[in-house]
Amino acid sequence: MKVLVTGGVGFIGSHVVAAAVARGWDVRALDSLAKDLHPRRPTVESGVELMVGDVCDPDVVARALDGVSVVLHQSAKVGMGLDFSDAPAYVHNNDFATAVLLAGMVRAGAGRLVLASSMVVYGEGAYRGRNGELVRPGPRRREDLEAGIFDSRDPETGELLVPDMVTEDAVLDPRNVYAASKVAQEHLVSAWANTTGGRAIALRYHNVYGPGMPKDTPYAGVASFFRSALYRGEPPQVFEDGLQRRSFIHVGDVAEANIVAAQALYAGIHEPFRAYNVGADQVHTVGEVARTMCAINGGPEPRITGEYRLGDVRHVTASSARIKAELGWVPRRGFVDGMAEFMAKPLRGD
Repeated sequence: MKVLVTGGVGFIGSHVVAAAVARGWDVRALDSLAKDLHPRRPTVESGVELMVGDVCDPDVVARALDGVSVVLHQSAKVGMGLDFSDAPAYVHNNDFATAVLLAGMVRAGAGRLVLASSMVVYGEGAYRGRNGELVRPGPRRREDLEAGIFDSRDPETGELLVPDMVTEDAVLDPRNVYAASKVAQEHLVSAWANTTGGRAIALRYHNVYGPGMPKDTPYAGVASFFRSALYRGEPPQVFEDGLQRRSFIHVGDVAEANIVAAQALYAGIHEPFRAYNVGADQVHTVGEVARTMCAINGGPEPRITGEYRLGDVRHVTASSARIKAELGWVPRRGFVDGMAEFMAKPLRGD
């Protein structure tokens, strides 16, 4: 099987490439090698065909798709960014690029796509009220955040809600620019599949961490920020009260999810478009992540700042039951061992 991995030398993309090579697949990696992300030219797996070019360029995409059976679309601008002025860059790199890729797939007769989506499409995760019924919270109130009340409220009763595991059937509710761009990507891909006879799987990654993660940029993940602080001898700065719940998933497990998704598409699936959560079995708070990393590093202890950012969500944790049941994927990296490896191995930019 010949696969194209867009963003194939990026953080997640490089791990997807390595997992595909390990299966004996014929792999082509397409990456722009943007200097802000790759100050030094990275190496690729032996036998991988590296194409340097932009997914936004139709001619590049046409060449990249030649002979390809499945596209694994990892290329994207990620993270919350600096502020809303980042919106054009997110729309260009995520939505416009995906539209160019899909149009190229139509012309090339390529009909199978795995999309790297994200938990951010849900906004706030799943919550239940005191009666146990699911409740969809609105945005958190600024006055609550200022008073140190960080949990979401029932929009009707005002009572604080209890977080639950979010499933793929939850209503999509993007609450920042990046999230809006990922929802748009999913809608573009779904429209492509339904109108062309293509087949697509969207993998909604939860908090991905692991070797090769970007460091010291506004678009890096929280685990990367914590590690950089510890390497400087500083305490990690934990926003709010540190009790924000997340599903931290090792990048190796995310790569394996791409492999099983590609296999399912190659074998033929019955739906044009299907979304799957890709998250860890265990829930961890952001504060627990910081304390675990501090313990591995030997200190210093994290500092709970009470700071907040409008647009941040309080809790979002995955139920990955669907991908386990339908595709047979299970996460295999334990949290503590994964974090120890993450602390020891280089990040992108080291």
